[in-house]
This record gives sequence, structure tokens and C-alpha cells, in this order.
Amino acid sequence: MLKRLLVLTIACASLSVSAEKNAADSDPVAYVNTLQGTNSHFGLSHGNTFPATAMPFAQHMWTPQTGKNGDGFKYLYMADEIRGFGQSHQCSPWVSDYAVYTFFPEIGELEVDPEKRAAKFSHDNETARPHYYSVQFDNGIRTEFSPTDRGVHFRFSYPKKGDAWLVIDGYTAESQMEIDVEKRQIRGWVNNQRFVNHAENFRNYFIIQF
Repeated sequence: MLKRLLVLTIACASLSVSAEKNAADSDPVAYVNTLQGTNSHFGLSHGNTFPATAMPFAQHMWTPQTGKNGDGFKYLYMADEIRGFGQSHQCSPWVSDYAVYTFFPEIGELEVDPEKRAAKFSHDNETARPHYYSVQFDNGIRTEFSPTDRGVHFRFSYPKKGDAWLVIDGYTAESQMEIDVEKRQIRGWVNNQRFVNHAENFRNYFIIQF
């Protein structure tokens, strides 16, 4: 099927058993599945993790999001819908995140309400590694991302049929963005957190380059 690709960079992403083993021997990261520890919920912990994709000691992490904006449990394995792909500084679901924004690709009619826009997916179409994440929605949209020290590379692949959209969600009114069509850039900031000293002037600035 023909696809449309949308690639952006942000500064501030079946083999046989023997083949898998050989790959892991040469690349230990092949042993890692960042979905481990995500089968948790508020009443019972089985790890309390989310599938963080990040460089070692990086400025931030990136993750798919199944929970509502602001929920400590960003990603729950039992969920069958994804609401966005976002930046994170969260170390635990019991600690609030801060300076967060997300991306969400859509086709067809534009829907910006995070309560309505979620898309169905299957873990069979999901890859979660420390250096690379990929998932294909049931509607055919595929999202991939790979991190850098202070940013991330995203690639969104849309089916050829239908209008294609990319929603950028700053969560609250404490955010601002401006679009530069000629430079193919979006510049902005977010300030959505509660537990930072002098929260009124705490901002996370970013540049999105298409």
C-alpha cells in the first residue's frame, strides 16, 4: 500500500530463535523489551514503569501514552488504545510529570479532544526498545521514534487515502506555539506541572523541525 511519510526532528523516537540470539550477542539492546513492567494499575503494581525510549542520562524520555493527560500511569499494558506520543521527565507513576507535550497522528476528520481521539492498536504491531519505538494503529498509521540526547526523531507513515493530521498537545492553557511555514518549524513552550519551585516561570522550550 502506498504511504505518505511525515518526518520531524525535535530539539530541546519474525526472526528464528537462533537469529535473535545471534543479534543479541552482537547487540545487547536486542535483549531489552521496555514493555516489561507496564502491566500495572493504580490498585496493583507489577513494575510501575512505562516504555521509556531515551539515551543514557538524556535530558528527557519519550513514550507512548495510553492514559489521560496528567495521569501518573502513562502506559498500561492492558490498554488497547493510544492517546499520544510524548515527552516525559517522570521517574515514577507516583511522581507527577512536568513540561510535557505529545504528538498524535490522525486520518480522516480532525479530532483534538484527547478523550475522543485515541486509536486502537495491538501489541503484535508494537516494538519497544531503549533506542527505538514503533507501533501501527489498526487504522494503518505507523509511528516510529528514536531519541537523541536533547530531542527525538519521529516518523509518521499515513495511509494514502484520507486527510492526514498531526495534533500537538500542550495539555493545558499553560503552553504556546507558533508556526513558521517557510522554515517548516513549530516553536513553542509548555509549563504544565505542579511540583517545581517558582512554577509560574518554569518553561520547557522546544523547536519542531519538519
